[in-house]
Amino acid sequence: MEASGGQKRAVRDWWNGLRRSSNACFLPLYFDEHRYLVLMGGGGSGKSIFAGRKVLERVTSERGHRWLVCRKVARTLRDSCFAQLLEQAYRYYPDAGMQVSRSEMRLRFRNGSEILFAGLDDPEKLKSIFDITGIWVEEASELNEGDFNQLDIRLRTRFPHYLQMILTFNPISVSHWLKRRFFDREDPRATTHRSTYRDNRFLPASAVETLESFRLTDEYYYQVYCLGQWGITGKTVFHASAVAARLASLPPPSDRGFFTYREEADGIHITDICWVSDENGPVTLFSPPEPGVPYVIGGDTAGEGSDWFVGQVLDNITGRQAAVLRSRYDEDTYAKQMYCLGRYYNGALIGIEVNYSTYPVKLLGLMDYGRLYVREVEDSFTGETRHSYGFCTTSLTRPVILSELIRVLRDHTELVCHRETLEEMLSFVRNSQLRPEAAPGTHDDCVMALAIAHYIRPQQSMHRELNRQSASDRWTEDMWQDYRSSDPEGRAYLMEKWGAV
Repeated sequence: MEASGGQKRAVRDWWNGLRRSSNACFLPLYFDEHRYLVLMGGGGSGKSIFAGRKVLERVTSERGHRWLVCRKVARTLRDSCFAQLLEQAYRYYPDAGMQVSRSEMRLRFRNGSEILFAGLDDPEKLKSIFDITGIWVEEASELNEGDFNQLDIRLRTRFPHYLQMILTFNPISVSHWLKRRFFDREDPRATTHRSTYRDNRFLPASAVETLESFRLTDEYYYQVYCLGQWGITGKTVFHASAVAARLASLPPPSDRGFFTYREEADGIHITDICWVSDENGPVTLFSPPEPGVPYVIGGDTAGEGSDWFVGQVLDNITGRQAAVLRSRYDEDTYAKQMYCLGRYYNGALIGIEVNYSTYPVKLLGLMDYGRLYVREVEDSFTGETRHSYGFCTTSLTRPVILSELIRVLRDHTELVCHRETLEEMLSFVRNSQLRPEAAPGTHDDCVMALAIAHYIRPQQSMHRELNRQSASDRWTEDMWQDYRSSDPEGRAYLMEKWGAV
């Protein structure tokens, strides 16, 4: 049935009133029906004001709500969420017939809906709350994942309207479960939203001035608490404010995708390499290969405590990231994508960590990749020095490569273009023994691959070589036979003599 003129006017008046009293960035979210509405933002962004307003919109227009508003600690509710919802209800819904129980912190409305308040530290009160139709969790970063799961279980009841949990929080820690659960992967049941004080047109000028002042007095605090960038609690190894500032100003990548190829009958060699653009691909390109420019690639494999295979490509003249491979590959697929990546970037020097597995490096050797990083190894029996492919991380080499990376990036975070690498840098901290490592629950694959890439740079040219031919065009078949029959030390000598891929 078509709405009457009066009904249309009522809807128009309602919508105009909502637009006048709400920030534009939140308006579409009034109609969002996903199970999880995850609102991350900096201080003063207005996310909590919106959450309260949406709760009131629903409980006053939909009969039979039992909406739960909670925080980790019960005593913090009275002066925050309870006071806010009271003020909003009196201002915007004076005709909703609200009854207030201040002792119980309970709001009831004429249509039978009610809003309940409880802290997660008050299990007895939570036990008495049932048939929940919606939940708003303020300062959700205070919860552990177990708290969230218990609330999620309670949001199950027969109800003619959609059930929704609204989470509002400041993104303090890059290692937080909220980031892993809702921002590091896509959940079809969730809508995520970011906001800052710049989105809040109702914020008083004095409050804006206070927030802006942190840019000069504490840049890291400004990036994390004002601009809502993921941060870290504790002492970061890298310059946290510089990393956060770089995160806030990252340009978009030039392309994203993966390499396709045709495998030969031996199952080892590949030909017909092609780049395929794919917005969900594991390889992110920041700058295409330039003729004559030498490149290096540092690799970190999925070893103990890690599940990412990473390849960091650097322009060896400038040290700037040119591309990053990051995926949960099998070892052989990783090695073949690294082969393609190396060939794509002018026959880049490739150095892959061999601590947990030597297979990717061995496979690259079998594939006749002609430019692998060579390390010196002392034979424990003879004491003689021999040469082997790949980078080995030890108690001696790890501090060296990390110190070099810290030195390089101290004043040049603009060399890093990859968001996940920068986020890992924010969560790379010193533990109680002052050893630099990934914070609990986070990864360091991108950081370690980047450190390896910078460390191996001296084995690659630092100068542009125009009109440079590849080894495949320059070497004769006899030269290739000599190369394939040589040991690693012999191959290194031949590459130096004849020129590498």
